Amino acid sequence: MKTATILACTDGSPYAPSVYRYAAWASQQMEASVHVLHMLNPHHENPVKTDLSGAMGFDAHQTLLEELVELEATNARVAVKRGEAILDDANVQLRSYGVSGITTKQVHGKLSDSIVGYESDADLVVLGKRGNNANFEKGHLGSNLERVIRSCQHPVLVAAREYTAPQNFMLAFDGGASAHKAVDYAVEAPLLKGLGCTLLYVGASNPTIEGDLAGASERLTAAGYEVVIDRRAGDPEAVIEASVTQDAVDLLVMGAYGHSRMRQLIVGSTTTAMIRSVKLPVLLFR
Repeated sequence: MKTATILACTDGSPYAPSVYRYAAWASQQMEASVHVLHMLNPHHENPVKTDLSGAMGFDAHQTLLEELVELEATNARVAVKRGEAILDDANVQLRSYGVSGITTKQVHGKLSDSIVGYESDADLVVLGKRGNNANFEKGHLGSNLERVIRSCQHPVLVAAREYTAPQNFMLAFDGGASAHKAVDYAVEAPLLKGLGCTLLYVGASNPTIEGDLAGASERLTAAGYEVVIDRRAGDPEAVIEASVTQDAVDLLVMGAYGHSRMRQLIVGSTTTAMIRSVKLPVLLFR
């Protein structure tokens, strides 16, 4: 039987410690190994392209160009060493949280361009809301985040800045395919087992959605969850943000794509607004 694997993506940003904690929590829940991936910034691999031929004489230009090339090579070596230190630190932290099956890998390139190849062998992807290149003052999310979420076929756990051991989760349910997939995962996979469960529906009630809510609740209850169904009206983004705060939710679970108003939360700029606005981890399903 194949051992479950968690892919933890890190760049050493302030979110990295939380990524390791959530990866360790998931590892314990799933009895899974953790593979830590660090992508080297491709900026350090780019050749110097500045054209200085018209600004100075040939000799001066050649000397400066050689110095710039040497500087670029030095920066690349520093980036590699920094990446190795990040992976060493990840190993130490994960072991301190009780994870024994740990592998690490450093790769040149962008995470958003390479994630498909690495997440295909993983059962869960864990990464931070923001990376080192994000503007924390303006609250911008990591530039790779949306593309990574769109690319991953497996669940993606987006870690919050601070770690809180999950005791409960809220599943934003709209009856769509991705919401049912999240229910299937909760029923069949071990990650969420032992947590309290709230099914949140935002919108006007109708017989179809009531049937779907009842069916989802029955399945989750049969799987051992204590389930509460919460029906609310209003703008989904505002309602979800308020609900997770009011109900002291530890983990938000959402479908990732679709056409209803709730599922449209995970599309384009609204995705980043939703993930940014809630100060807790978000587990996403496509």
